[in-house]
Amino acid sequence: MKAPRYWSNPPDSPGAIARLLSPLAMLWRLGGKVLAASKSTEAAPVPVLCIGNLTAGGSGKSPMVAALLQRLAEAGRTPHVVTRGYGGTERGPYRVDSAKDSAAKVGDEPLMLAAFGPVWVARDRAAGARAAAAEGADLILLDDGFQNPGLRKDGAILMIDAGVGFGNGRIIPAGPLREPVGEGLSRADLVVLVGQPDARENCLSSWPQLAKIKVVGAELVPRQSGMVLEGDPVFAFAGIGRPEKFFYTLRHMCAQLVGTRTFPDHHPYSPAIIRRLIRDAMASNAMLVTTEKDAVRLPQMFRRDVMTVQVVLEPEDWSSIDALVQTICGAPRPG
Repeated sequence: MKAPRYWSNPPDSPGAIARLLSPLAMLWRLGGKVLAASKSTEAAPVPVLCIGNLTAGGSGKSPMVAALLQRLAEAGRTPHVVTRGYGGTERGPYRVDSAKDSAAKVGDEPLMLAAFGPVWVARDRAAGARAAAAEGADLILLDDGFQNPGLRKDGAILMIDAGVGFGNGRIIPAGPLREPVGEGLSRADLVVLVGQPDARENCLSSWPQLAKIKVVGAELVPRQSGMVLEGDPVFAFAGIGRPEKFFYTLRHMCAQLVGTRTFPDHHPYSPAIIRRLIRDAMASNAMLVTTEKDAVRLPQMFRRDVMTVQVVLEPEDWSSIDALVQTICGAPRPG
């Protein structure tokens, strides 16, 4: 599903639909409290750092996890990712094999992340953490699961898309929030605010609650791989939380964006859909491009016909994130 437009309304004027859905939002919140009260919390054999968010939809969690996997490995740690594997059929605990597995089996985000380090799909996050620790992990990166009470978190980073903030400030389905802003921020150690500097400033001024927590700015930038799109005509498509971010990246690379197509997050691409996209690109004499996350969902026969544009999340300052890891894990073992 795509996010309803009223989710993006200003908090002081959320719209008639959001107000009508407020009773259902109360039921959603009550359901979350009942789940938390009825489920026991298990401590993992190794520290757990959760990368989560307060809203439905994309906020930069997966790029943050990928960046952390690389940084922690370079620092001498052995991080493993544990994730639910949304969109896949595997219940786990199961270690993703990027050479053999499909997005249909393990989900698109786990398959993408497996290129950067060990990834476990587990509907039961605590079981996934135990399996990862048994295979040598000295730190669990919990991809999402901030609202899941089954696994104790030793630290938590909340990701926020500066372009949308917390939307209209209402709880699902009246708005994009999974829980009230204040409650969520009180359980987090720091926030990574993703976006251009002006968007981050607007978000901080719109949500004064963020003044009570450490905020680290970050941007999604093209990965340095020799790809040059300056002046090239491209036809772009994406099925991610906010496709507009991908299209912005292409414009920032000075590509000539001649057409775009958006799909719901985690959308499975059939051969018929890709053939139509190829025809649309050819009609404009343009390259057909998509994201890393979308690329793993392409039918194998079409992967050479679509260019993948890779991005990396770059925090302005790693020091607060490094300090959080040091606090929950201690110093890395010598190599």
